[in-house]
Amino acid sequence: MDNTEKPDAGDERGQEAPRRNALIERRESTALARPTEWRSHVEEDDDDTIDLRAIWDTIVKRKWTVITFFVIVMVSVLTATFLMTPIYRASLTLQIERQEAKVLDYQGVTPNEMQGDTKDFYETQYELLKSRSLAQRVIDQLNLGDHPVFAAANPSLLASIKGLFVGEEEEAEAVEGDAEQIRKLKLTKAFLENLTIEPVRNSRLVKIHFDSPDPVLASRIVNAISEAFINVNLERRMDASSFAKVFLEERLQQLKMKLGETEKELVAFAREEQIVRGGEQEASVDTQVMQEFTTALAKAQQERIRAEAMYQQLESGSVEGIPQVLENKVIQEFKGHKAKLETEYQENLKIYKPGYPKMVQLQSQIDEMQAKIAEELAHVRSGIRSAYQAARSQEAMLQVKMDESKRTVLGVQDRSIQYNILKREVDTNRQLYDGLLQRYKEVGVAGGVGVNNVSVVDKAEVPLQPFKPKTLLNALIAALLGLFGGIGLALLFEHLDDTIKDGESMERLLGLPVLGLVPLIKRAGDATRELVLEQLDDPRSGFSEAYRSLRTAMQFSTQDGIPKVLMVTSASMGEGKSTTALALAINLSQMGAKVLLLDADLRKASMHRKLGLANTAGLTNYLAGDSRPVDVTQPTPYDKLFVITSGPLPPNPAELLGSAKMVALLDVAKDRFDCVIVDGPPVLGLADAPLLGSITDATVVVVEAGGTRKDFLAGALKRLRSTRTHVIGGVLTKIASRSGAQGYYYNSYYQYGGDTEGSRSAA
Repeated sequence: MDNTEKPDAGDERGQEAPRRNALIERRESTALARPTEWRSHVEEDDDDTIDLRAIWDTIVKRKWTVITFFVIVMVSVLTATFLMTPIYRASLTLQIERQEAKVLDYQGVTPNEMQGDTKDFYETQYELLKSRSLAQRVIDQLNLGDHPVFAAANPSLLASIKGLFVGEEEEAEAVEGDAEQIRKLKLTKAFLENLTIEPVRNSRLVKIHFDSPDPVLASRIVNAISEAFINVNLERRMDASSFAKVFLEERLQQLKMKLGETEKELVAFAREEQIVRGGEQEASVDTQVMQEFTTALAKAQQERIRAEAMYQQLESGSVEGIPQVLENKVIQEFKGHKAKLETEYQENLKIYKPGYPKMVQLQSQIDEMQAKIAEELAHVRSGIRSAYQAARSQEAMLQVKMDESKRTVLGVQDRSIQYNILKREVDTNRQLYDGLLQRYKEVGVAGGVGVNNVSVVDKAEVPLQPFKPKTLLNALIAALLGLFGGIGLALLFEHLDDTIKDGESMERLLGLPVLGLVPLIKRAGDATRELVLEQLDDPRSGFSEAYRSLRTAMQFSTQDGIPKVLMVTSASMGEGKSTTALALAINLSQMGAKVLLLDADLRKASMHRKLGLANTAGLTNYLAGDSRPVDVTQPTPYDKLFVITSGPLPPNPAELLGSAKMVALLDVAKDRFDCVIVDGPPVLGLADAPLLGSITDATVVVVEAGGTRKDFLAGALKRLRSTRTHVIGGVLTKIASRSGAQGYYYNSYYQYGGDTEGSRSAA
């Protein structure tokens, strides 16, 4: 300030209180004092749609999280893979039929499964392949207890964990036995852990796999398992056949003795009753005679019925349709000749009258044919009548003979009741004996045929490549897990990160427009000079362009342009409010406005350091002492830019900032300067910023991108609103160059027209 601009100190002290009250009343009646509706981020509308661009921005932003997790997973998996002992898998294919091949058409003694039991049958075979008895048989056959692979084998981690839950009873039983039983039990467990039974779907094939560090041993074990399984099936069939043969021999001896006794009794009784039999399988002579008469009578009755049917048809007058007439060639020839004559007569009738000689001759021939037909029909009637009478006579005679034979047979049957009883007993014993004898012979033959229902399709060969670990597969799985896990971790961190990241979220939170977006800058020049001044000296830098955009936005923030008294604050310290206040003041002064920069952060002042000025006298000297505004106002290297530093730090900043002298100072500054920019303290935890906001025309909130939490900012805005502070917008600072869309904006737009040889780094 010039000396001509210095106000009288006495007048100021006398008018401090009225001026402060008048300023507050005037601000409450202006548009700037009207509180704007504000909504917290918790009131934002939920959006269920997936923003792929936002996800991609998050991945790019947290690329090092993704890369680190990916590298850790890949290195861990590959290290574990290379440290694992190579395991080789030998495989063998078996074909299991429900029934063995029918070399002999004899039924075996083993039970045959029904068609519906196919699933149960094959499940039983698979469990037999995994049985401990078969495993112990292979172990003993190959002497695996002394093999180095099994002798030094330790249970796997999975097997150890599984044994804690399912193997306690078996271990308890083994402890009760001797050490040899414990050793066999552990050996069997180790054997079965490496054995895999894999049924081939929709087929009768099953694959047997065995895993071992020794490829030769793996192939030997798989082949031994198949041989042992086939031998067990054969032995089971042989054992069943041997038992059946012994049982049948005993029963045959018993039936043989009983059959001999019953045959002797039958012969003695027949001799005593004088019953004659044609043979053991034939009936008696009287019975045979009666059977012959019965057969003859039945035939005679059939003949009589047939003759009677023809006779009744004859009597009914319908002779033309009986078979004898239809099959009589003479009658058919007469009928054919008659038909020709009638046809000729009808044709001549068209020419001649019936009385014409030729017509009379034809009519006489027709009548002659009709007489011959009638004569032949009479002969047929006579033959049918004679045949019917003969059939009746024959039937009556056979009926008499049949009755006589029946009486004779009934008499024999009365005497043969006991004979028949003995005969049936003999037949039953003979049938049982023959059936058992036949079965005994079949079992003997079938038991000696070594046909099995299990066959080897492909024998196990020595594997050339290890089955596991599969380096390529593990690497692929690790890559997928590492990539998606890293992305998931990055998205989780992003979800847990509730800081303000972009202008859009900031606008939703503030309910006001974002006035500026400032990139994060790095030092790339003189290390002794303030970084903000170094960046502002380069008019083409993204930093300078950002604050020029902020200056332009401030010109349209209110109806009257840039507010006369503007406070710059933030939710917490370190967000760039002092830098923003200084950069904005410099840009306004460069535009030709007379600007006063007021450092009102009386707890941690920094403006004097940024400008390289002394801080021996400043705002606190005016508020707490007798200094005049002109005494504490200092010029800067920038034309039309003046600054009032904080001065010595006081013990009571809030009381000084809320005093009437502060209001008077702002009132005087508004009259002497085009714009007053107040570098205010942070909002949270302090009463300074709300007090300053109540006596300034407008407030701009500075927010650090990725550093300011949403709830902190919401709390800060709530405190400012409670003092009727007019917040016109926010400035998002420290935007990283690769931080999503904002980073692209600064890398492309702000670099447009820049130095082609290189530019200062902005990240």
